[in-house]
Amino acid sequence: MVTVANPVYDVVFKYLMEDMRVARTILSALLQKEVLEVEMRPHEYSNQQRDTLSVFRIDFGAKILSDEGNEQLILIELQKTWLETETLRFRQYLGTQYANPKNIMADSAEGHALPTVAVYLLGHRVGQIEEPVLYVRHLGYDYQGNVVTQGLPDPFVDSLTHDSIIVQIPLLSGRVNGRLYQVLSIFDQTRKDSESGQVLCLEDGAYHGDQDMEYIVRRLQAAAADAEMRREMMVEDEYFSIIEKRDTTIMLKDRMIAEKIVEIEQKDAQLEQKDAQLEQKDAQLEQKDAQLEQKDALIRTSIQALRSLNLSAEDIAARLHLLPEEVESYL
Repeated sequence: MVTVANPVYDVVFKYLMEDMRVARTILSALLQKEVLEVEMRPHEYSNQQRDTLSVFRIDFGAKILSDEGNEQLILIELQKTWLETETLRFRQYLGTQYANPKNIMADSAEGHALPTVAVYLLGHRVGQIEEPVLYVRHLGYDYQGNVVTQGLPDPFVDSLTHDSIIVQIPLLSGRVNGRLYQVLSIFDQTRKDSESGQVLCLEDGAYHGDQDMEYIVRRLQAAAADAEMRREMMVEDEYFSIIEKRDTTIMLKDRMIAEKIVEIEQKDAQLEQKDAQLEQKDAQLEQKDAQLEQKDALIRTSIQALRSLNLSAEDIAARLHLLPEEVESYL
């Protein structure tokens, strides 16, 4: 077995991608195109949002060979995160890049931006998508929904839209068929050492004869042997441990709050039901009171009518099935 540094760590990933041969190998596999030249844009890599989640970003300018055999200059926004994060973080970064004047084509009088490809290396799964690598490519459609091909690609359209490549690292395990999965196999976290997640254990000879992959493995071996790099990896572990504890606490509090909200909603529903029952009873009482008032008015009218015939209270009580005292109360 060969022991190498785990490239999901920011410090290792940066060290790996700073080597242009490595960057060209990985980007060529991801883009499924030959990358002729690649250049990391100076001071573009960053660990943003360190108070929340780590989103590691690197910008590349790359000259690729198109399907038509033409050389094309594109911008590659490579973003890596190990923990789940909001989509907004990725969108905000892309918005910043669209507004960056450095990303305008040098020979474009109209101010067209460089075609952009956003690559996301995710340490978590996205919904129920089972594909380890997902390609999202933009197309143009007419009003009837037919794909438009005439006149495309066009610099104006390419300036306003971008393609995306989403890599779900947890689904890479065992996917070694094909060039892309062979390159991405160095990110396979099922190969982590049993005692330390900072290193991966690769099989001897797994990349025998593949000079580019052997070169990547040697660079990762050098990273694993670098004391300063291992120290920075430990710092990352401590950071993520703190983040995990904090997020667990927040998750538990959120769960308690959610349970309280459900409990309050249930009590509110019960109170509303009781209020409805009370309103119903009040309506019934009002109805009974109205009935009693009508009955009382009818008795009064009947007594007065019989009294006008000069009948005594006893005779009226006998006719109306009342007590003489009741009759007297109406007189």
